[in-house]
Amino acid sequence: MIYIVLIAVVLVFGIGIVLWNRSRANRPAASVPAMPTAPKPVAPKPQVPAGEVPDDGAIDDQQAPPTIEEQVEAEPEVERATFRTRMAKARGALTGALLGVRGRQGITAETWDELEEALLRADVGVRVTDELLDGLKGGVKSKEITTPDQLLAALQTEMCGRLEGADRALRFEPGDADSPNVWLFVGVNGVGKTTTIGKVAAVQKAEGRSVLMAAGDTFRAAAAEQLTTWAERSDSEIVRGAEGGDPSSVIFDGIERASSRQIDLVLADTAGRLHTKTNLMDELRKVRRVAAKGKGRVTEVLLVIDATTGQNGLTQAREFGDATEVTGVVLTKLDGSAKGGIVFAIETELGLPVKLVGLGETIGDLVPFDATEFVEALFSE
Repeated sequence: MIYIVLIAVVLVFGIGIVLWNRSRANRPAASVPAMPTAPKPVAPKPQVPAGEVPDDGAIDDQQAPPTIEEQVEAEPEVERATFRTRMAKARGALTGALLGVRGRQGITAETWDELEEALLRADVGVRVTDELLDGLKGGVKSKEITTPDQLLAALQTEMCGRLEGADRALRFEPGDADSPNVWLFVGVNGVGKTTTIGKVAAVQKAEGRSVLMAAGDTFRAAAAEQLTTWAERSDSEIVRGAEGGDPSSVIFDGIERASSRQIDLVLADTAGRLHTKTNLMDELRKVRRVAAKGKGRVTEVLLVIDATTGQNGLTQAREFGDATEVTGVVLTKLDGSAKGGIVFAIETELGLPVKLVGLGETIGDLVPFDATEFVEALFSE
């Protein structure tokens, strides 16, 4: 009996040992924390002298911005704007009508309606539109024009003809060294007078003339600062006055300084003003008189007009022309306007030549007005 009990105990003990070993073998191994590794040594960043680029080509976040001199040197590399590439909006006012005319077999009443609507949308003006279409209708009636293509070619020729013959050169009169030329810039608020002056200064400096800017806009706080920036960029001199001071005095002082230093050209800024404000226009008349009294010669009075204003620009031209004897027009923002036809109204109704046009924001985008290129751009596909 005792032997049986012993055998049973041995069997139970043995089975227990086997089961314990199996359970231990099936346990997941305990994770061992990774030993910290020493950080890799980092080579110290080489010290680069100020103004140089690191050898690896990376640009330091603390690198100084380009200097004014570097910006001026880079400007001439900007490709000059062209009418064909920058007048998409103005061209769009005519595109639909041109396609409609070409799509017909002949010249119909709808042809004339479409052309009239397109020219008026482009702000060519009622008078000029009527004169253009009356001439074309005469050609159709006499059988000189028989097809839509001939009609459009004749329209393009007529439009070019209306803009030919104007003297568009900026007038500069050589003379005594102490008698600078004076170019006065006038116009309503926000048309871009100050920026235009800066661009004109850069072009004149590139042509070898010395330039002084007179900050005659003493009412807009940022005007003198803006003009100063342009003067620095173009290496021109500048004369400023006290904020709210007499603009005539600032321009007179600028002319006197230019005379004493034998500077060739004075570019005079004026405050923007509504042409409907009689007192402000009287002040502008005074500016014009004072500019002519000093040692300088006022050879240009340039009216700056925003092309997007359309026919309202015609009213501005009349009022400013009466007040300051305007000699020419600078048409800004022509690239962003569908109302480029205002050129025809200004030149044919007022007899004022458009001398410069703005086709963008850079210096290279202020270009001399070319009538042929302008009309061709309107008709190009």
